[in-house]
Amino acid sequence: MTLQHVAGRVWILPADPDPDRVRPCVTVITDGEAGSTVVDAGQSPDHAREVAAAIRQSGLPPARRLVYTHHHWDHTWGACAWDVDEVIAHESALPLLTAEAARPWGDSYLREQIAAEPRLKPSFTARARAVSDWDAFTVRPPTRTFADRIEPVSGVVVRHVGGRHAPDSTVVAVPDSGVLLLGDCFYPPPYHLREPGDDIDRALVEGLVAEGFDWYVDSHSPPWRPPAE
Repeated sequence: MTLQHVAGRVWILPADPDPDRVRPCVTVITDGEAGSTVVDAGQSPDHAREVAAAIRQSGLPPARRLVYTHHHWDHTWGACAWDVDEVIAHESALPLLTAEAARPWGDSYLREQIAAEPRLKPSFTARARAVSDWDAFTVRPPTRTFADRIEPVSGVVVRHVGGRHAPDSTVVAVPDSGVLLLGDCFYPPPYHLREPGDDIDRALVEGLVAEGFDWYVDSHSPPWRPPAE
């Protein structure tokens, strides 16, 4: 796959349209000598390597930093395949990912967890398909955290918005390109935690749209523009 240009210095490797694969889009924000900022790590080392290859093929600056929009596996499990200087996330992601890193991930563990909680089957089956080599896999907690907002490189602003999908959800703004990256912040809770009536957080997404960016990129849809007034 090749990177698709969104606007300005923002590029994406699009999400996989097959929902069973659970492959969100990965965003690349370029910045010359400062290198590229990669937003979300991919859902597996193989996914991460595909993004890295697409960066090289496109002639874009190499990745220097990762930003997690939140701690869920499909946004973080590719991190161990990236050669970057730092991994950035909201401070509440650190204990969550540290705990995830301590779990004995592998096919047998995934089967045990599905047997104990059948609602985990869609997610854990996708994880089993995604990781081709468990011996080389590890969950990578952030190396740099923040409370409210951070500007890891000039012109890129990461800020915490929280929400019911994940407590550590962040959005990433690239104002000079007119792009706001949403991750999954307005989505309902993950399937195994979802209750009847859970839906997208309309107030959150409407507030973000009101900020007036030209393009919005959430993790599992094509980039979209706000409706015309």
